[in-house]
Parts: sequence; structure tokens; C-alpha cells
Amino acid sequence: MVERYIRNMLDATPSLANKRVSLHAIRHTTATHLLRADVDINTIRAWMGHVSVNTTNFYAEVDLEMKAKALATCEIRGAVPPKRWKEDVALMQFLRSL
Repeated sequence: MVERYIRNMLDATPSLANKRVSLHAIRHTTATHLLRADVDINTIRAWMGHVSVNTTNFYAEVDLEMKAKALATCEIRGAVPPKRWKEDVALMQFLRSL
């Protein structure tokens, strides 16, 4: 059914000819979009029909955009505290002597 629909859509969207569209790709894309929309992982697990949430976690692990978003929330903003070790004259002399 998916292949038939894609064939019917080729005139309107020729770029589909170069894409791999399958039921699995549609399921994967849907799960990824649900995760990006902050839908609970257990809800996605139930929707996908997975027995274990471990199977559903695969979708969370491969989404680089979500990882980048999570890392961005960890950014330290504001003034960076001075490095006290640089003020240690003896230490700096020792390091320069190496």
C-alpha cells in the first residue's frame, strides 16, 4: 500500500523517486517526531506496539537534534571564574621550565 501511494505521488513530488519510503521509515519518523514533541516515551512505546520500553529507547538514542538540544540546555552562561592555578607563581615557573 505504501509503495502504491508513493507511485501515485511521483508526479506531484518527483523527489520521492530517490527516497526509500517504507512502513518502517514512516514508523521511525513518527516516533522521532513524537519524541521531539516531548511525548512521554511510554506513550510512544504503546503507540508503536513495543513490549519493552528498551526497544523504543532506540529512537531517543539516534536523534542527534534532540541530543544537541539537551546539550544546549547545559551551557554555562555568564562570567567564567578565573583559574586560580594560573595565579600560583611557583607552579607557573615550574610549568615554564618543562
